[in-house]
Amino acid sequence: MYLSEIEQPAITLLNDLDLNVDNYTISIRISWTVRSDVLFGGKVIVFGGDFRQILLVVPNGGRQEIVNTSLCSSYLWRKCKLLSLTRNIRLTVGRPSFEVEEINNFAKWLMDVGEGNVGGSNDGEAIIEIPPDLLIDSTSNPISSLVDFVYPSILENYNDRNYFSNRAIIAPKNEVVHEINDRLLALFPGEEKEYFSSDSLRPTEDGNADQQKIYSPDVLNGLKVSGLPNHRLVLKVGVPIMLLRNIDQRNGMCNGTRLKVTKLYSRVIEAEIISGGNIGSRTFIPRINLVPSDRKIPFAFQRRQFPIVVCFAMTINKSQGQPLSKVGLYLRQPVFTDGQLYVALSRVTRRDGIKLLILDNEGRPTNKTMNVVYKEIFNDL
Repeated sequence: MYLSEIEQPAITLLNDLDLNVDNYTISIRISWTVRSDVLFGGKVIVFGGDFRQILLVVPNGGRQEIVNTSLCSSYLWRKCKLLSLTRNIRLTVGRPSFEVEEINNFAKWLMDVGEGNVGGSNDGEAIIEIPPDLLIDSTSNPISSLVDFVYPSILENYNDRNYFSNRAIIAPKNEVVHEINDRLLALFPGEEKEYFSSDSLRPTEDGNADQQKIYSPDVLNGLKVSGLPNHRLVLKVGVPIMLLRNIDQRNGMCNGTRLKVTKLYSRVIEAEIISGGNIGSRTFIPRINLVPSDRKIPFAFQRRQFPIVVCFAMTINKSQGQPLSKVGLYLRQPVFTDGQLYVALSRVTRRDGIKLLILDNEGRPTNKTMNVVYKEIFNDL
């Protein structure tokens, strides 16, 4: 937690406000103070965060560009007072001493991973060993073993709302996530329903007649862009999904909210919220126009589709902030940026809630993987 240090403001402003309550007029005088020579006009601002987690994404940015986007690289950091939280009351109060010790030991190991202290001090990319009890030990069919750990008896429990709310398989890249989602969707009971997007180039000031010839609808349909649903979206009733856009923040329909499909209509999808503060609420999801933010795409286009993806599995970046009790971390390829491994491992609060499947370059299970830590982020902490 980070608290900005600011002096007491000196200028007082007064406003008179008249309120009409039950036909009675109540006059209220509101006063506040403003200083133009101090940060945030004299208001106390509290920043909360963990510098071990994934830093801001900088497209095509290197290590220095990523670090420079952090709050501790800003001129504001010199005006902040650092307040550290030292005790996890929610996880330790009221538990037996042996459980508290186990939780604290796991938390200490997570801190060492996040700060680059596992397997010796590392700064940047380093290979670390994962303890045997955290690994999938099956060599015959390790992916099935990972699925069984996260989703045991899935066909018997999929109607339970809470079954999907606290478990997920996570991986660093979208291509692996899509493969796991397709695998589990095929096993899921029920009839499939397909939804196809409507893709088109966005109009530009100088016209786009030439682009219309080059980038036909078939080309646009084949694009798979991070943050956008695919052209072909396949769903079944009961399948867990995740929102990709803010639709109704007041009612919990935000980017990253997880839901379970309850009914599939032609023009709308009915779903039940299974994460956040609105668990159990039923909602309707419409098609909307989605515009990719990826600057690598050399033209502007939009995709009209339901802003959702199937989420038996999700990327590590998307899992950030998701509280889970069962996590399977699938590392077919290693993590590739600062804090990813720490975020993946810290989605659970107990050591027995996570298993890792790590594959080497030849596709064989191993106990070694990459950890990426930019230690300069901790210099002023």
